[in-house]
Amino acid sequence: MVADIRPLAAVLVSAVAIVLIVASHRRPNLREGWSVLAALTKFGLVVSMLPAVMDGTVFQWSLKESTGIQFLEGIDFALRADPLGIFFALLASFLWIFTSFYAAGYMRGLSEHNQTRFFASFAASLSAAVGIAFAANLVTIFVFYELLSLVTYPLVAHNEDAEARIAGRKYLTYTFFGGGVFLLAGTVMIYWLTSLVGGGPTLAFEAGGIDALATAAQAEPVYAQAAFFLLIAGFGVKAALMPLHSWLADAMVAPTPVSGLLHAVAVVKSGAFGVARVILEVYGPGLIYDLPLDVPGIGEVGLNIPVAIVAAFTLTAASIIAMRKDHLKRRLAYSTTAQLSYIVLGLSLLHPYAIVGALFHIPAHAFAKLTLFFCAGSIHVETHTDYISEMAGIGKRMPLTMSAFTIGAAGMAGLPPIAGFVSKFYMLIGAGDVGGSYWLFAGALLLSAVLNIAYFWPVVYTAFFESEDRHDAKPLLEFPEGGLIQSYVTTSDDESVAADGGEPADTSGIENEPHAADTDDYEYAVDKYPSDHTTADGTDASSQSTDTQAAEASTRDDHDDHDDAVAAVDHHGDHDDHLTGGPPAGGWPRRSPRTESTWLMLAPIAVIATGAIVLGIGPDYAVFLELAMQIVEGVFGMPFEQLGDVPFDELMTEVTN
Repeated sequence: MVADIRPLAAVLVSAVAIVLIVASHRRPNLREGWSVLAALTKFGLVVSMLPAVMDGTVFQWSLKESTGIQFLEGIDFALRADPLGIFFALLASFLWIFTSFYAAGYMRGLSEHNQTRFFASFAASLSAAVGIAFAANLVTIFVFYELLSLVTYPLVAHNEDAEARIAGRKYLTYTFFGGGVFLLAGTVMIYWLTSLVGGGPTLAFEAGGIDALATAAQAEPVYAQAAFFLLIAGFGVKAALMPLHSWLADAMVAPTPVSGLLHAVAVVKSGAFGVARVILEVYGPGLIYDLPLDVPGIGEVGLNIPVAIVAAFTLTAASIIAMRKDHLKRRLAYSTTAQLSYIVLGLSLLHPYAIVGALFHIPAHAFAKLTLFFCAGSIHVETHTDYISEMAGIGKRMPLTMSAFTIGAAGMAGLPPIAGFVSKFYMLIGAGDVGGSYWLFAGALLLSAVLNIAYFWPVVYTAFFESEDRHDAKPLLEFPEGGLIQSYVTTSDDESVAADGGEPADTSGIENEPHAADTDDYEYAVDKYPSDHTTADGTDASSQSTDTQAAEASTRDDHDDHDDAVAAVDHHGDHDDHLTGGPPAGGWPRRSPRTESTWLMLAPIAVIATGAIVLGIGPDYAVFLELAMQIVEGVFGMPFEQLGDVPFDELMTEVTN
């Protein structure tokens, strides 16, 4: 343990940037330059500590040691760069660099209002996220956890319309009040439990679990169990575990850079990261395994089993819900809910390989999901298209963007050679090695991978393999059987052959047939009344007549744009003339990758998508995988190469002892 100010400096650098960003509000280039400079500086500070941390050094800054101030006995406000903390901080600080460029292109492309507030709040969010990463104890992580909710509220409610305000209030209710209360209650109980041991109370994280807590849990097992579930619930809110997940989909009303970095990296990953701290460094796998619940009719089960069941249910249910979403960002939101549960499930399996897979899935998901959100934002800026059912043929308008989207989708499904394959492979090995009922969790992982393909493939297929004039989006749960009639027959006005060999047909006499030419009832190809669809006046589509729906289908409310008047202006000369969503008359214009958008948006998309591939092709050389193995070695107290040779039950017994 080495006293060092760099953990504090890494937290404060973006806080200093807030002042500079606000002071430069009249000079946009300078203002956004401060964001980039702060991101580079933060990343540099984190990287400067990385080699020593990987060699076993831990850097710590303590308020007590620096100023003599201590809140209560055993409670110190301290920041510590250990392997798990540097893991999360390295990811967040690295991705902020590219998100800074992307955010500049996005906000300028839409001429968004209050851009200074946006960039200032963004910097504050990264400061809080790195504070969570470097928190040395439960009190410090609680402070930054709550601060993160507060400083991200202006980003969620950025549009300042009714929908954004409702989403912002819901976000605060869940994450600040709900999650904060659970986390605080669990922290107080841990403080009380450790105070029962002769050494005095402690809340500091320890690899493998807090020794004093393990001792106290033998005397007060019920309270130890209650504290565990309170902490998991507190962090589980931001990790979007069901039923605490619904804030995430509503928060997609925020600008896409917010959805990308904060809802694919910082905010939601802070929840998953908190779960990792609880399982690995508060309780430890040994105590969790050795402190079973007595379930009537079943018997004793480890504390990890209920968490694993909730995670398995969440990843399956969220994947099914995602299949029904026509709005692209909302489909991505439910995909995020599912993918976060991979992390929680892998951690709760307690097997060393599964834990490595869960930890590696944090950057694997971040790179792939950030790519997907960046692509969704680029599509919105350039074409004002947000609905999958309006994206037929968009691949020729945005070839690089949709190619990157395909890479991100493959990563989410766990297909090689993308990083998601590596993380899910480790988790499957862990679940299989434990055996027994744990095979059910392996089955949930495999099922979710299939569901990932099911809800991402239609987007890729629609973009690259459908044309605007022959488009028939077929959702997986609600659709007219066989699709629309124009997708499988040709009319007398069009003698071309349909894609599946349909023949010309006279539809005048089959009005009552299920696939009659009169398809008013099927005006919306993806979910007739999708839950995420609202019309231009803000009312739900299901409350209007079919004729009204048809009239307003081309003027759908833009969920990302706060002002229709702003949206109607071509701000940088590279947008399509139509700005109501969907292809223009005559279909999408064919563009080269170089001209489909601005470099401020294209370059980050290309870099992050490439990063997802690099992590998948060379995981042995990726610092994240090496760090994950080092974390596991610290938790179990033996080299990673030996962990796979020890049977799971014996390993848990040895760790417990």
